[in-house]
Amino acid sequence: MKKKILLLGLSLFCLPAVAWCDNEKPLRPVHTYSIVARDATSGQLGVAVQSHWFSVGSGVIWAEPGIGAVATQSFTDPSYGPLGLHLMRAGKDASQALRALLAIDEHADVRQVGMVDSNGVVANHTGSNAIIEHCEIAGGGFTVQANLMWKPTVCTAMVQAYETAEGDLAARMMAALNAAQGEGGDIRGRQSAALLVVSGDASEPAWGGRIFDLRVEDHVEPLTELRRLLLTARAYNLMNEGDEHMTNGRVEEAIAAYSGAEALLPDSHEMIFWHAATLAAEGLVDESLPLFSKAFKLWPLWRELVQRLPEAGLLPDDPELMQKILAVP
Repeated sequence: MKKKILLLGLSLFCLPAVAWCDNEKPLRPVHTYSIVARDATSGQLGVAVQSHWFSVGSGVIWAEPGIGAVATQSFTDPSYGPLGLHLMRAGKDASQALRALLAIDEHADVRQVGMVDSNGVVANHTGSNAIIEHCEIAGGGFTVQANLMWKPTVCTAMVQAYETAEGDLAARMMAALNAAQGEGGDIRGRQSAALLVVSGDASEPAWGGRIFDLRVEDHVEPLTELRRLLLTARAYNLMNEGDEHMTNGRVEEAIAAYSGAEALLPDSHEMIFWHAATLAAEGLVDESLPLFSKAFKLWPLWRELVQRLPEAGLLPDDPELMQKILAVP
């Protein structure tokens, strides 16, 4: 039995449920159109995908802060993700990493892979036995790839949408997915989608650096749901930013972040409440009361929780202040 060994000493692992393994026959192709990209301004790296298959994000999309991003699809071998990132971490560019993996893959003819590294070098591969309609296009700092499409125009539409869209990397990759679906997308329909964006900073710890990590596992309109999750994630990122500012005593910055989160999700009682609590803790009681009132109406149990905050040091232990808060209608 042939062993697949990388020059760096890593063995390519094989997952029979989704890949070709030695002499086994392939299962159905499970993944369809995707984009991998690097933002030249922020250095962020990202990958996004949609398919008519359950939980497409769990096997297709991979990224590491400051290293690169990978989409591995068609008859998927998930090892292209972690091993491709390992090779890029070791100093190979995306093209070198992809060539190394294809060279030791006995079934490269059924793979479809896109990679980008931290310098914006991109590489893609579509095997000769990928199911039509299939396509791949590499652009400046990004590559799109698709198989099992209804029309052959999917990749062209993705490129145009990505290059002309405004906003950050996540917004532009989202535009590319929308454009692909606008061309008919997967011939089988739609089911799941995922989006992953990481920092361009390779010094981020293993638990950090993930700006967006979103999955829609099973949905009749996965891109609509992914857009909703992206908006929600933006709001919660601002909440986390506000918490960080509060931890470091930057009150004005914290209030601005909380206000921004509330503006994105004006009906989220959680964000309204913590914005109010921050204002009250900093002595801006009059400004906090309308927000407390709104939060209490949306979720009455906040009235109970607010009374627990002084003991946790999140509000002053001031009975008069608490009375004012609880008195709001």
